[in-house]
Amino acid sequence: QLQLVESGGGLVQPGGSLRLSCAASGFTLDYYAIGWFRQAPGKEREGVSCINRSGGMSNYADFVKGRFTISRDNAKNTVYLQMNSLEPEDTAVYYCAAKFLFGSSWYLPSEYDYWGQGTQVTVSS
Repeated sequence: QLQLVESGGGLVQPGGSLRLSCAASGFTLDYYAIGWFRQAPGKEREGVSCINRSGGMSNYADFVKGRFTISRDNAKNTVYLQMNSLEPEDTAVYYCAAKFLFGSSWYLPSEYDYWGQGTQVTVSS
């Protein structure tokens, strides 16, 4: 059974940091580009970042550029999202997702084949 499992969410104060992990089971992650998405209450799911199979290329949404960093360790079958300088507006459920091709439509949820269950990130004082 193909599964993606996110972890690392939690409650953090504004300006703080969190590192999310996306671990795969039942398949090898290095065949896939991996995206991170988020969804806040009452809002649509939006693309945060995406990384290609090797880890040599990545994309970011404008609202996280300079604050978030995506990376992957294919030996550990895991992708990470380092989130720094967190703001209350970053509060959302964060999801990772897998797709075969890395490309210009990375921010579209419909492009992805497999999804995790999500992890809650809350930024509040």
